[in-house]
Amino acid sequence: MKILKKIGIVILVVLVLMQFYRPAKNDSNKMDNDISKSYAVSEDVKTILAKACNDCHSNSTVYPWYANIQPVNWWLNDHIKDGKKHMNFNEFNSYRIARQYKKMEECMKEVKEGEMPLESYTLIHKNAILTDAEKQKLYDWCTSVRDSIKARYPADSLVLPKKKK
Repeated sequence: MKILKKIGIVILVVLVLMQFYRPAKNDSNKMDNDISKSYAVSEDVKTILAKACNDCHSNSTVYPWYANIQPVNWWLNDHIKDGKKHMNFNEFNSYRIARQYKKMEECMKEVKEGEMPLESYTLIHKNAILTDAEKQKLYDWCTSVRDSIKARYPADSLVLPKKKK
């Protein structure tokens, strides 16, 4: 029984110590390269992005209360980093034109197939579940951004270079 008590104390100490090691918050609100600076974003689309996308795909995350508890904060931080790596609406204009074009295509596919927002996110954030009308509005917006890119730039600038093997 004494060994279980010692193990419990060690686990408790580790959990307490973990609380002092926190990743930096994603709250810079840096908007210098925001997609809205180059492409029209209606209020409806802004609302959809705010409720279902921006926590992981922007420079500003609204953290829930449980983000103050480790190791949950680490887990959330990994999701945010991964989301921003794939697409960051606040850094969109810093992407090469071919990447912008490709990211809008990927966004359309993810929304159409119901892959985004992630199920693990909507499990807790019920308001992030998109209605069919919201999905269509987001899809149409992505299409209009792609069409705008296609009309503005030559076709060869819309193709990402092939990765070397």
